[in-house]
Formats: sequence, structure tokens, C-alpha cells
Amino acid sequence: MTWKILLTDGLEENGKAILRAAGEVNDAKGISPEELLKIVGDYDALIVRGRTKVTEAVFAAGKKLKVVGRAGVGVDNIDLKAAEAHGVTVVNSPLATTVSVAELAMAMMLALVRELPRADASMKEGKWLKKEFEGNELYGKTLGVIGFGRIGVATAKRAAAFDMKIIAYDPLLPTAEIKARGGEPVSLDDLLARADIITLHLPLTPESKNLLDASAFSKMKKGVYLVDAARGGVVDEAALLAALDSGHVAGAALDVFTAEPVTDALMPLVRHPKVVCAPHIGAQTVEGQVRAAADIASEVVAALEGKPLRWKVA
Repeated sequence: MTWKILLTDGLEENGKAILRAAGEVNDAKGISPEELLKIVGDYDALIVRGRTKVTEAVFAAGKKLKVVGRAGVGVDNIDLKAAEAHGVTVVNSPLATTVSVAELAMAMMLALVRELPRADASMKEGKWLKKEFEGNELYGKTLGVIGFGRIGVATAKRAAAFDMKIIAYDPLLPTAEIKARGGEPVSLDDLLARADIITLHLPLTPESKNLLDASAFSKMKKGVYLVDAARGGVVDEAALLAALDSGHVAGAALDVFTAEPVTDALMPLVRHPKVVCAPHIGAQTVEGQVRAAADIASEVVAALEGKPLRWKVA
């Protein structure tokens, strides 16, 4: 049997090769939501990244759909309840971009404590402001990791190489497991009170939405740094802006936002002099994307062929 597989957000060539060996592949990168609804009914499999929203309407229109694959970790753009209701399997590729995101988190920490973006911008303007750039070291600082899964642990391992002390909060993990993964298990309030730098590595769920709100910021050390390369919405952006303006938070590095692309309402935060920003590039490395393509392609083919799955989400 020849399967029909639809790509809506692109895929690296190595992944396409795996898919072509199993069926007919249509790379419709950039397709509109309206056009997707018109054609999805012809396909057995759909592979997306973060752009395409796989809604109830998509599942209803996808009469032949057997599997939806997410080339990446987060599946918040896929309606999992609708997938289950329509009998469609959902898979992802959770391991492929772990290193990419962890390295970005470390890069953002260094950029914050050494003010690298401002130093670079001043040089490009022909200025020599050496005396203005007295930064901080990561050495000896306490890193609070919120979410101690694969990416949180990978970030912690890299931070430990800088001789940082690692404390971790993860309500889904037992204390012994956090210790085994290299962190000191603490409560959220303890982490907020002790951490010099806080890095977020957890999904956006009803429980994690606005986890860091005005109350949480008030419990943090004055002069704390915040790194968010997880998901927009975990941080209350208005509360963060207020904490930056007051000086309670010394700086923030953000790769994710509640609205992506960012809206005008978010520009005061994006343009804040104490904020380092990136347009959700955590997984955007050559190596990470090649791994993600191979992983999701092989997983989707396995789902179509009724074989055991490594990363079934729904």
C-alpha cells in the first residue's frame, strides 16, 4: 500500500527520504489553514512543526488520517482530545532538539550576565564603552531549574561545568529522581528565594500558565536573572515587565512569548534594555533539525505500518 503523507511546515531532506520510501509525500510548506482543510482529507499522515494548528476542524476534515507527527517536542498546537475522538495517533520527536535548546539556554545566561547584546550594539555604533560593561560570572551562582526533564537536566549538566550550584523543582518527579539527575530537589518557593538565575524547562499547561506571576517575582532575590526557552505563557509578561522596571529582576532572556510572532502589546518587553530576545529559535540548529526529521519520519512510518511506537503522545 502507498501511503499519502502531507508536510505543512517543511522537513529536512533526510526525513523526506525516509517518508518517500514508504509513500507519496507532498511538501506544502506554508499552506494556509483554509487550504489545509480542503486537502487534508486525501492524506493518511500529517507532519507539522509549531506553525500549523491541528484543530478539531482539521481532524474532522482528515477522514483518512491515521497519524499526526510533530517534528519537535511541544504538541500544544495539536488538539489531542480531537485526535483521540477521531482515532488518530499523535507522535512527536522529543529527543532530537534537547541539546539545541539546552545550549541556547546557556548562551542566553551568558549573554545576560555579560551584557553581550548591548556591548555588541555599542561597538557597531562606533562606541567604546568598556567601563560600562562590568558583568557577573556564572561561577558559584545558584541556578534554579524549573522543570527537570530532558532539557532541564541537559541545561543543568552544562551549568555544572561552570561550577554553578543546581537546585531543581519539578512536581512530576520524586525527590530521589531529581537527585539522581543531578539536582537538589526544592519546593518552588525555596527555588524562587535561593536562585541567582532561574531557567524554565516545562510545557505550558493549565497548571503552569502564569506560574511566574507578580507574587512569584516578589519571592525572588533582588537582582535575579530569568531565562525562558520553554513556552510562552509560563511567565506573566506584564508582571515580568514590572519587575524589570523596578529593578527587582536584573535581566531576562526570552525565546518564547504568549503571542508568536510578537504583537505590538509585547514590544515594551521586547525592547526593554534589560531583556535579550530571540524569535523562538531554541530548536533551530542544523543538527537538531536533522535529528528531528529522521525521528519523526521513522515514527510516522511506524505508526502507518502498525509497528511499536517510541514517542506516542495520544
